[in-house]
Amino acid sequence: MGCLPILLIPSAGASFFLSTWVVMLFWGIVAPDVGVGTIGYWRAALVTIGLWIAVAPLIGALSRRIGRR
Repeated sequence: MGCLPILLIPSAGASFFLSTWVVMLFWGIVAPDVGVGTIGYWRAALVTIGLWIAVAPLIGALSRRIGRR
């Protein structure tokens, strides 16, 4: 296992900020069609945290299941 997880932490942080920015952009593109207002970066960060909390356990479960094969 080694120190690889520690070295991946900066990558996860960069991925979080990039995905927050992408959520903000796509929300701004879709918002007028849906009839809702646009959101700023901090609100997009909250949405991203919610998505990561919901999706991370699913990815972990799938990776364990695929690893058994």
